[in-house]
Amino acid sequence: MDKATSNALAEGLTDAAGFLAGALAGSLLGRWLGFDFLQPGYGTNALIGILLVGLGGGLGIKLARAWRARRADKP
Repeated sequence: MDKATSNALAEGLTDAAGFLAGALAGSLLGRWLGFDFLQPGYGTNALIGILLVGLGGGLGIKLARAWRARRADKP
């Protein structure tokens, strides 16, 4: 495997792991606060739960990319 393919694979895997961890954290936070995104219908509690899952996933990707950039800066 060449260097570009290896870098792309590492980028994709870390982004996916960051998204999953962040979405799970957002889901757990939402359930703890009483906003379950799996509730039937599209009531306010479900929509806020969906928002928390999305924000958690986005934050997870951002943290994964920051970790990867910080790791690449080290010699």
